[in-house]
Amino acid sequence: MNHYLEFSLLVLAATLPAYIFGSLNGSIIASKFFFRKDIRDYGSGNAGLTNFYRTFGKSGALLVIFIDMLKTIGPVLFGGWLFFRFMEMLPSASFPLFGWFIGESFFGQALAGFAVMLGHCYPLFYKFRGGKGVMAIGAIVIVIDWRLALIAWGVFIVIIALTRYVSLGAILGSIAFPVSMWIMDIGEPADRNIIILCVLLVIVRHIPNIARIIKGQEAKFSFKRKKAVAGETEAQTQEVEDKK
Repeated sequence: MNHYLEFSLLVLAATLPAYIFGSLNGSIIASKFFFRKDIRDYGSGNAGLTNFYRTFGKSGALLVIFIDMLKTIGPVLFGGWLFFRFMEMLPSASFPLFGWFIGESFFGQALAGFAVMLGHCYPLFYKFRGGKGVMAIGAIVIVIDWRLALIAWGVFIVIIALTRYVSLGAILGSIAFPVSMWIMDIGEPADRNIIILCVLLVIVRHIPNIARIIKGQEAKFSFKRKKAVAGETEAQTQEVEDKK
C-alpha cells in the first residue's frame, strides 16, 4: 500500500472518532437531561461550562466536567497510541515528515485533541452549535505533559483571580501551552503547530468575548449567581449582578 495512503488512513483513524466523541457536549447533555432546557438558549448562548454554571449553578456542573474531560482524554490517548504503534511501520525515507513522528505519540495526541476541539466547538449532533474548547484544550495539556499543564492551568487560574474574566484566563492559559512547549523545548515543530491550531480555535471562539472586554461589557465570574432567563444576554445578566 502507498505510504501516503497509509499515513492518511492513520490520520483519519485518529481524528474521525475524536471529532465524533468531541461532538458529545457535556453542557448540552446535562442541561437537557437534568433541567429539560437547552443551555444555548440562556446567558451568552455558549454551550460551555462557564455559561452552564452561570445559568444552572453547580448542580450538574460535575457531570459537565466529567463528560468533557472523558470525551477528550479518551480520544487523545487513543490517537497517541495509534501513532506510537503504527507510525514506526512507515519508513521515514518515503515521506520526509514521517521522520518527525516515528516512535512518538505526541503528534497523534495533538492531532486527536484538535479533532476533539472541532467536535466540541462545532458538534455534529447539535447543528454545529457548541462550546469554545476551553475544557477540551485543558484536558489535552494534562494528557500531553503535566509540566505544561501546571503552567497553562496556573496562568488560567491567576488571570481569573486577578480580573474575574474567565474568557481572558482561557485565552492566555491556552497561549501559555505552546509558548511553554517552545521555552521548554518539548515536542517537534509539527506537534507545536497542531497545538497552535488548537489555541487559534480557542481565540476565534472567544472573539465576541474579546470585543465585550474591550467595551467593558464582559460578564465577570462570581460564585454568586443570578438565575438566568431564556434570551437574556450575558451583558444583561452582568448589569443586574453589578447593581446588587
